Amino acid sequence: MNKPIAVIILNWNGAELLRRYLPSVIAGTDADIADVIVVDNGSTDDSLKVLADEFADVTVIPYDRNYGFAEGYNRAIADTRYPYTVLLNSDVRTPAGWLRPMYDYMEQHPEVGACQPKLLSDAEPSRFEYAGASGGFIDCHGYPFCRGRIFDTVETDEGQYDDVIDIVWATGAALMVRSDLYLSAGGLDPEFFAHMEEIDLCWRLHLAGKAIKVVPQSVAYHLGGGSLPAGNPRKTYLNFRNNLLLLHKNLPAAHLRKALFVRRLYDTLAFAMFVLKCDFANAKAVLKAHRDFKRMRAHYTEHPTVNLLKQFPMAQRNIIIDYYLRRLNRFSLIKTR
Repeated sequence: MNKPIAVIILNWNGAELLRRYLPSVIAGTDADIADVIVVDNGSTDDSLKVLADEFADVTVIPYDRNYGFAEGYNRAIADTRYPYTVLLNSDVRTPAGWLRPMYDYMEQHPEVGACQPKLLSDAEPSRFEYAGASGGFIDCHGYPFCRGRIFDTVETDEGQYDDVIDIVWATGAALMVRSDLYLSAGGLDPEFFAHMEEIDLCWRLHLAGKAIKVVPQSVAYHLGGGSLPAGNPRKTYLNFRNNLLLLHKNLPAAHLRKALFVRRLYDTLAFAMFVLKCDFANAKAVLKAHRDFKRMRAHYTEHPTVNLLKQFPMAQRNIIIDYYLRRLNRFSLIKTR
């Protein structure tokens, strides 16, 4: 292994996605700096046959069972041990030369622990993609939003966010990270299962003293939304539960009581809105999220002494007020206020 980067695609029963997206990753990735690796998470479809028959030159690491997204990547990065790893979703298309700008930036800036490309929609390539856009942020109450996407408002990419900047979190759909740092920080938390696990990881990377950047000169196109579409009660449950876990894990103990009290107020409002809409499945999902959070928080007994939310200007915002009351639905509007 002489190349510095492993581009790792974690696959589980995604034979059709491999056929659709893997050719672009192979063609678009500079072979002199990176190996494309598919880690198969115990697929029961014909993924392994497709890889053997149609992508014989791609390195495949088969696991005996489905370890899930977080633990699958934790194992894969520990097993491969390249200096850099790119966690790349199986539904991401990459144009020629997409990786080089991120690699060059990381090489020139050792203080940066992770970065992401500009993420655009594969379905609508002129628009940002929901799950990361041009860099992720969180507000004063822990609600995530992106440069190019705030809640359900997704902007058209007109080059308005093409500068390299510090971000709070980088998208897990195309996350480049220093492998040793990833492992020393504990990797992705399997308890999250899905949604916000990359925000949790990035929070810990910040606490370890590393910066996180978006490098928009690198571009990738993400299909997204395939597993759990918006409005799905399972997605509602995971988002509410994991957001509470995110705060509980990563805020200093002295700040937890107030932060969680405020979040309960907002979540009660969300519950009431679901009830008023007669959307009882999502209302139940909010209740279940809080119930399971109360049980799961006992797993996390150590808390940092630094409040990361005090270190980022955008984390001083209340994105609920900005978006719903002030009608600031674009990142550029929020930044100027």
